[in-house]
Amino acid sequence: MRPGQGMEAFFAAQGIAIVGASEDITKIGGRPVHLLKKYGYAGPIYPVNPRNPVVQGLTAYASVRDLPTAPDMAVLAVPAAATANALRDCAARGVKAAVVLTSGFAEAGGDGVAMQEELVAIARDGGIRLLGPNCLGTVSVTDGVIGSFTIVLEDDMPPAGNVGIVSQSGNIGSYVMQAVSHRGLGVSRVVATGNEADVDVADGIAALVQDDVTRVILCIMETCRDAGRLIDALGMARAAGKPVLVLKIGATESGQAAAASHTGALAGSDAVFDAVFHRHGALRVGSVEELLDVGHAASQLMPGRLPAGNRVTLVAASGGFGIMMADASTRAGLVLPPLSPATCARINEAVPTAGTANPVDASAQMSSRPDILYKMLSALMEEPGTDTVQLFMSLSLFNKRLRGIYMETLAKILADYPDRLLVVTSRGPADAVAEIAAMGIPVFPGIDATAGGLAGLVRLGQLAGIGPAPVYDGPATPLDPAAFRNEHAAKSVLATAGVPVLPEAIVTSAAAAVDKAGELGFPAVLKIVSEDIAHKTEAGGVALNLADAAAVAEAYARIMANVAERTPDARIDGILVAPMATGGVGELIMGISRDPVFGPVVMVGIGGIYAEVLKDVAVQTAPVTLPEAEAMIRGLKLFPILDGARGQPRGDIAAAAQALVRLSDFACRHAGDVAEIDLNPVLVRPAGQGVVALDALIVPVGTAKPNH
Repeated sequence: MRPGQGMEAFFAAQGIAIVGASEDITKIGGRPVHLLKKYGYAGPIYPVNPRNPVVQGLTAYASVRDLPTAPDMAVLAVPAAATANALRDCAARGVKAAVVLTSGFAEAGGDGVAMQEELVAIARDGGIRLLGPNCLGTVSVTDGVIGSFTIVLEDDMPPAGNVGIVSQSGNIGSYVMQAVSHRGLGVSRVVATGNEADVDVADGIAALVQDDVTRVILCIMETCRDAGRLIDALGMARAAGKPVLVLKIGATESGQAAAASHTGALAGSDAVFDAVFHRHGALRVGSVEELLDVGHAASQLMPGRLPAGNRVTLVAASGGFGIMMADASTRAGLVLPPLSPATCARINEAVPTAGTANPVDASAQMSSRPDILYKMLSALMEEPGTDTVQLFMSLSLFNKRLRGIYMETLAKILADYPDRLLVVTSRGPADAVAEIAAMGIPVFPGIDATAGGLAGLVRLGQLAGIGPAPVYDGPATPLDPAAFRNEHAAKSVLATAGVPVLPEAIVTSAAAAVDKAGELGFPAVLKIVSEDIAHKTEAGGVALNLADAAAVAEAYARIMANVAERTPDARIDGILVAPMATGGVGELIMGISRDPVFGPVVMVGIGGIYAEVLKDVAVQTAPVTLPEAEAMIRGLKLFPILDGARGQPRGDIAAAAQALVRLSDFACRHAGDVAEIDLNPVLVRPAGQGVVALDALIVPVGTAKPNH
């Protein structure tokens, strides 16, 4: 089922039944009836209670089957054990959507899992979209449709507006709804999905995308149960030009717990969510406050007024505040370009004592008269080298005279420069902030909040320009089980896929090792080959930089002795002989892990023996394109080491990116068999000389984590 299908019954229900309706408005079964009446729901309200003929002044019915008309939506607030029968009644009466507020299902374990599965079967057989169970339900401010017991509605309904909210957590969703309302911002629809037996976050996002009123979608996620549906919903949002802001909570280590390689340990599932959101156009935020700040601003600027870039001009009446603004902006990744000479001249014409660096120290004189303030701000709005002007007001709005000057000027600036972006930093008073916001000017409560919020708006604008995500459309083929046996076998199949490796061979005697080293060239490398030894160095199974035949013979004997002592039960295939790789400017680790939700994930990071210590990695779901692969490498914190730091040669980044692309294609082709791939290290040679994987491990699906 496509995400969002059938969701209109939750938002615009023609008739609502409350099963388990109560006279007591403080109870879960009483509150929906009370709220529907309080806020003037226009359709029929059908309390269902077999013991009471009247509930809250309304005629009650013994069963949904007895209702005079078929309601579009039913709200189920009966005990868990009675919910299945109530849902059967809904199916028999032709109900289109059911909200199960009751808890005690899969989240409780035990019999609750089977009870929840029974609800799903009933709903699917009856053509019902099922929200919950164990959820806070849905609120459609636009239509006055309420299928919830949230306390947020006890006093007031949020103002109607363009912000839609979908949350797996009912309490966080309610908090966000209330916080949005307190900011004077309007809400369209709210969906809290709970256990997601049927309706999930993807359905909520897709439904809000299809809603004509909603412009901005705020999403609170704990997990994703179906990657394809989430990706489809985010794609719908991007196609419709509706920003999705996601607060993803609960960074989990479940992906790492089953890791059998460096790659698996480093490609944590939370980082995968980051990559998925970015690739599919959603903005991940780090806190509820950031969700509200950026969401509020985006709702004012959509459609079409997001910042074009990250260049910002800062203006304050105090040099000290300007420095604080500059620090915060720089930390947030914003750029403070110098002003053009013409703009500087216009500023000094308006305020002769103003400092015209960026930040602009305009002094208190800037707000002495509306014409002076307008002259200075208009100069900044016309500055060609900036994308956003940030105006800081510390105390001005608390002064009646200054407030009047600012309000008059801001209104004129907005009217004269509707396509230019001005944001304000101010803590109040609240009515003044609301007045500025009502003009369409984003207002942030503090310097750090402004910098972070503006950076979020910039990222939203950038995300809107990201092209469609790549899709693997090649064959899915089984991988020969021999590829999992050892390093040499892994390298052989990867080389066939286009991943560069060195010439090498397995030998089973010191004499053969000497002969093969002479053939491949000195200096040589020897490494133990065993499917039971994942970390060869710890077993004493590696010898490097062997200069001649005598060194090779001695190293062969030493390795065999070490392995016999340290891993006596290991099955030994022989010793790998290869030429010693030289001429590298740095090392990468590349790999594949299998995310339980999103499937094959590509990872690249700074490699070598300290890979897991540095944890300098980038991840993306497979497949990756060549530009994506290069961006992943260039985004590493220690990338300058590979890019000619301190006069060293630049590494062959193009070759590294190509190897990563080929690795990702290999992972997609063999996704049914491969759990993890680990290439560490991958030697990066100077530009034009390529890269080479010096070690490789392929882990099959279902393999237990080996001892490290």
